[in-house]
Amino acid sequence: MKRFECLQAIAPLMKDELFVTTAGGATSEWNAVRPSDGNLQVKTLGLCSSIGLGLAIALARRKVIVFDGDGALWMNMGSLATIGLHQPKNLIHICWDNQQYESSGGEPTVSTAEKIDFAGVAKAAGIHSSRCVSTMEDLKEAVSYALTHDGPHFIWVMIEAGRAQVPPLKYDELENKYRFIRYVEETEGVNILRIPIPHSYEVKKDRP
Repeated sequence: MKRFECLQAIAPLMKDELFVTTAGGATSEWNAVRPSDGNLQVKTLGLCSSIGLGLAIALARRKVIVFDGDGALWMNMGSLATIGLHQPKNLIHICWDNQQYESSGGEPTVSTAEKIDFAGVAKAAGIHSSRCVSTMEDLKEAVSYALTHDGPHFIWVMIEAGRAQVPPLKYDELENKYRFIRYVEETEGVNILRIPIPHSYEVKKDRP
C-alpha cells in the first residue's frame, strides 16, 4: 500500500488534532489530503518525533499526531526513549516505512535489512501501545484505537515506495511555523508569540 492511500484512508478519522510531519513526501501529501494551519512541516530530518513530544507535553488536552519516516526515525531513535519516559497520553507517533531515504535519491535505510523492529524498540522504550501494520484495515483499526485510548501510541506502517503527484506547498517552513503558532493560539486560547515593545516605549534613564 502507498502512503498517500493510507493518508486518504485515515483522514476521515481525524477531528482537530495537531499534526507534525517529517521532511519529504508525507508533508506535501498530508497537506493535499487535509490542508490546515494545524499541520507543522519539519524540514530537519529526525526531529518531528521530538517536536511532537514537546507539543504533546505543552498541550496536554490536545491530540498530537506525528507522521515520521523510517529514515528520519533512525536518525533520532533516542526520541522513543524520551517519549517512553514522559508517557504523553495524547501523542500518536506513526512511522511510514518505505525502507529508503526517498527524498534524497532512494538510498536504503537500516530497515531494508529487516533486522530493525521499530515497534519492538518502541515497546522496549516504554511505549506499550506499539504495533506494526501492513494492511489498510489494520492501519485504520490501529489509528481508531489510538484516537480513543490514552497513549503514547506508536504505529509502524509498512508501505511501498513512491510519492504521489500532489500540488507543492504554497508557503515555506518559516511562514508555516507562524501560521501554526497562530492556529494554536486561536484554538487553545493561549499566548505564545510575544510582541516586542516598540523602541519608543523603552524606559530611558534620567540624564544629569
